[in-house]
Parts: sequence; structure tokens; C-alpha cells
Amino acid sequence: MKKIVLTGGGTAGHVTPNIAMIPRLKEMGYEIHYIGTYDGIEKKLIEEIGIPYYGISSGKLRRYFDLKNFTDPFRVNKGFGDAKKILKQLKPDVVFSKGGFVTVPVVLVAEHLKIPVVIHESDMTPGLANKIALPKATKICCNFPETKALFDAKATITGTPIRAELFSGSKEKAKEFCHFTDDKPTILVMGGSTGSVAINNAIWGCLDELVKKYNIIHICGKGKLNAELPDTPGYSQFEYIKGELPDVFALADIVISRAGANAICELQALRKPNILIPLSLKASRGDQILNAQSFEKSGYSFVIQEEDVTKETLLNAVESVFSDRDKYIKAMDESEMADAIKSITEIIDSVTK
Repeated sequence: MKKIVLTGGGTAGHVTPNIAMIPRLKEMGYEIHYIGTYDGIEKKLIEEIGIPYYGISSGKLRRYFDLKNFTDPFRVNKGFGDAKKILKQLKPDVVFSKGGFVTVPVVLVAEHLKIPVVIHESDMTPGLANKIALPKATKICCNFPETKALFDAKATITGTPIRAELFSGSKEKAKEFCHFTDDKPTILVMGGSTGSVAINNAIWGCLDELVKKYNIIHICGKGKLNAELPDTPGYSQFEYIKGELPDVFALADIVISRAGANAICELQALRKPNILIPLSLKASRGDQILNAQSFEKSGYSFVIQEEDVTKETLLNAVESVFSDRDKYIKAMDESEMADAIKSITEIIDSVTK
């Protein structure tokens, strides 16, 4: 039986694609193990599905001043020792890394031990952790043509592994869940895992206009519900949606979203015409802006920069995307990204032979 170590942590975006691949890897006969941080979000998510989990010491690599910059190098150094001990014990045939700072020692130690490494880079340009790890990769999986061009023959456009359950939602269940009683087209609004004040305010600013023509499902983020809008007909707001997410995706005709790589790849896989409002440079390294630009260039998305969001620009974007939705769906149908799980697991299998 072949053995694989999955690694990735720090955010759900570094974990859920790994989880999405586990059923297929099991079908292929792989014995699966996971390396993450001692107490990160990945520990709970992986242990819940019964995969053996190994925690290692991890520190963040920062480009800015922080007192932890003086202590985290010691944690990173310990992480190398932890990773070496675990990999020597497990002797995996391959390591698959989804990114995050915890993966750096795992990837570098695996390369040193001559274990093949497959890395998935979600964003158009690598973050600091993957910048360190990517030169050690045997193969690289990516989402954007621009990323593939950086690594040439080593890289393949695969898309991001998407949870199978997202494809099996029920429109009727979503209508019942949201208390919608008519057949107006539906807009799904989502601002990332913590919600987006900018997107929330933009939606509330033109809600009276939107509900004349559309039903609105609004995922506001924890603590961000609007108490003044509890019973607005055609408008249903939630802090977050978990189990019902496949249903609301099924009902959505268009989606308004941030431009995190996993989120937009889900929209592409589900063929959902979308309006992307990426995080501004004030709040990020600009990866969402580049992701959104690539999707706009490929014809998958309509993009509004956060600084340009007004009642007028948002209403115009909604009307434009809804009227041209077939054009966006056609562009997504013609994408190089097909079945990401199949593509990535075939690449993993190829490096173990």
C-alpha cells in the first residue's frame, strides 16, 4: 500500500482542499497521514474525519516587525526536527502540501530525504511560505495560467480540489431554508470566512433596489448581522452557512464574493457567474486583486475594486452579470480546469512510480 503525507495549515483554505482529496486517495489505496501545527484549525478538522494527525512546532515568517520574530525562528527550527522525526518514522511515498507556514519544514525535510513532493499553489503569486517551498517541489499544481508560466514544465493547471458535496445541493431546500416563496432569481453574497464590512455595507446600501428583482442570500460573517433587517421580504441573512451551503449554491444565479483562491475556484467549478470584490492592498499583500484580475481576463468574473464599490457600481455590475450570465458560464465551461481532484491525484500517483 502506498503511503501519503498531506500537510497544510493556518487557515481553512489550506486544509479543506486536502480533505476534499481524501476520499479519492482512499479509493486509490493510499494510507493517509497528516502533518499540521500542534493546535491549528487543521488539527480539529483532520481528527474529525479519522486521519492520523501529527503536530509539529511552527512559527510565522513575517516581513514586518513583530516581537514574535525573535522567538518564532526557534519554533521553526524545532519544526524541522519534528518533521524529520515523523517522516523518517512514516517513510511516505509522497508528500502533498497545500501551503501555510507549517508546510515549510515538512517540504524541505521531505526533499532532503528524497521523498517526492507535490505542492498546490492556490494564488496567482506564491506567498512567502510557498516561495521557500516551491523550488523543492517535484511537481506543482496551480489555478492560474500566470502561475504555470513561472514554473514551466514543473507546473500543471489543475484548479483547486472541491468538496464533492458542493455539487449536490437542492434548490428547493435552499428556498425553504431562506423562506423564499417566489421564483425570483437569487444572488448569493459571501465575504470570506469572517465576512466583509465593505461588501455588507454595499449590499445594505442598495438592498431596496435589489429585492425588487432578486432574492438575496447574505452571509454576513460572525457578529455582523444587521439587526435592522430581520424580516425583509426576499432577503435572508446569516452569520455563516455550513451544512446548507451546497443548497444555497444550487439556488444562486449569481454570486458576489471576495477573491480568495479557494472561493473563486469553487465558483468556477460550480459555474456560477460572479462579481468579485477583492481585499484591498491596505488589508492584504494584493493576492486577491491578482486572482480577480486573472479570472476577469479569462472571462469568468466581473471585478469591482473595493475602493470603487458604491450603490451605483454594484447595481450596474449585478445587472451586467445577470444579463450576460450565459457568457460567463460558457467561458468557465471552456476552462483548462476540469476535475481538480482527478488531475491532482494522477500527478501524485505519477511521482510515486
